[in-house]
Amino acid sequence: MFRHPIGIAPADIDHMGHVNNSVYLRWVQEAVTRYWEKVAPAEAVASHLWVALKHDITYRKPAFLTDAVVADVMAEQMQGARAFFSTVIRRGEEVIAEVKSSWCCLDAGSKRPARLAREVVARFLPE
Repeated sequence: MFRHPIGIAPADIDHMGHVNNSVYLRWVQEAVTRYWEKVAPAEAVASHLWVALKHDITYRKPAFLTDAVVADVMAEQMQGARAFFSTVIRRGEEVIAEVKSSWCCLDAGSKRPARLAREVVARFLPE
């Protein structure tokens, strides 16, 4: 699991006084990207890009400007050029959102789908 701290900015707050739902998408993208950058070898990071295919977000509780929030990310499966991640956004021990997302790995040069080498996958999904 990878823990990504999240900063809440005044621009993230909507007319109802809490973090706008659309901001959670940005948080998930940041968290999954940072997870990739931290765990994958530098040459894999340089030669691959990720695009989101789908996000399924379940909002549990609102987040507010002064909240300390983190995103816990875990790779669940990697199959071909696709990867599936689970992200839990928390305020302390309290779950405020759960996200299931699927992503496509691209070759950075051709922008075409690319499979990851087994040794890269093993860093995210040890046997």
